[in-house]
Amino acid sequence: MKGVKLEFDDIQHILLTRAPAITGRYEFLSFRNAAGGRAWLSAILEKVHSAAAVRASVGKDKRWVSVAFTWNGLRALGVDDTSLATFPEEFKQGMVARAEILGDSGANHPKNWVDNTASPELHAIVILFAKDPAERGRCESEHKKLIAQGEGVEVLSSLDLEAVPPLGYAHDHFGYRDRLSEPAIEGSGDEPRPGFGGSVKAGEFILGYPDEDGPPANLPQPEILSRNGSYMAYRRLQEHVGAFRDFLRQHGETPEEQELVAAKLMGRWRSGAPLVLAPHKDDPELGADMQRTNDFNYKEMDPHGYAVPLGAHIRRMNPRDTAANMNRRRMIRRGAPYGPHLPEGAPEDGKERGIASFIICASLVRQFEFAQNVWINDKNFHELGNERDPIIGKQDGTLEYKIPMRPIRKKITGLPAFTTLRGGAYFFLPGLKALRYLASLGTPR
Repeated sequence: MKGVKLEFDDIQHILLTRAPAITGRYEFLSFRNAAGGRAWLSAILEKVHSAAAVRASVGKDKRWVSVAFTWNGLRALGVDDTSLATFPEEFKQGMVARAEILGDSGANHPKNWVDNTASPELHAIVILFAKDPAERGRCESEHKKLIAQGEGVEVLSSLDLEAVPPLGYAHDHFGYRDRLSEPAIEGSGDEPRPGFGGSVKAGEFILGYPDEDGPPANLPQPEILSRNGSYMAYRRLQEHVGAFRDFLRQHGETPEEQELVAAKLMGRWRSGAPLVLAPHKDDPELGADMQRTNDFNYKEMDPHGYAVPLGAHIRRMNPRDTAANMNRRRMIRRGAPYGPHLPEGAPEDGKERGIASFIICASLVRQFEFAQNVWINDKNFHELGNERDPIIGKQDGTLEYKIPMRPIRKKITGLPAFTTLRGGAYFFLPGLKALRYLASLGTPR
């Protein structure tokens, strides 16, 4: 269906735009009574940006706000049982109940989460991205006043976000360049970049539009909830920077060798340059060139993993032409780093730092849970036998990582965990009309 028209003025900005923010804050809320929750929502509604508003004024804005709800949160606002029953099963259950499917066990188990996101009392999240720390502080105190006006609205926890220096480009605490492989959504106006195989149907990410399989189906009801919304999987991943740097030193004698080990784990140099196109030496110019940095495949250019190992992070998260039905598995990722930067050469300081992300998709089961279960944590992905994703997979010290080389491959055994899950939840991200509908529940019609 060519020429699908997206309703930009009804879609929350986070779905279609990236705010030029260097800081931000997530606040996780609970509603002790429905009227108080709806009063809070009515008040914050005017601060929530549509995609249209952000596109029109991105140079002028200093802050960008989004709001989303758990299934329990929709119930707490007064959504009736008939409507609640129309939401997908995995969203009703919530991330905690899906821990086994997601591989969230051991240190990653919800009982070890630190931010109350495992609580059934988690009802909503407010996502703030801000241009600078002063604006974040201003928004924080403004929101505190709004919360005080809504009876029974409580903050369960919050998380402050900080870009990792240097601020010239987005990267995580491990130093890897971020935001390189965003799918182009049909009707968004974004041109698909080389290497992506064209646009993806809007219904893969936004409810109410045709997806790669055809017309929209199984949408939440009433109809106002079925358009221009989406689902989000929130994951707060602590990055063990000290352990990561120790590992690189252990397996690389020189700084150049250490950079190559880091690249082999990811499938890209830390500059973003893909190993398929720059197998032996980093090429930062290539890494920064959005027209070239994704223009590769695996089947013809690297079938055996001599450039990008078969179990590398980018090969698992986007198998490209080595997997069927890829457009049914694509996801939008948003979020930001949190915690203080650990300068190069500084010893591990014990402070928590990491990346707190949202994976946005129309089907949590088909897109997010599939990626977690099959791509990230399946030990036999690409028939590897005893590996998981080396960066974000569940590691217990018994697994290995194979780096194909001629004449013999290198095998690293006892891979440590470089990340630990510290919080998570499933949210429904309504369209703006749906937010107004939710805020008006309980008022006579």
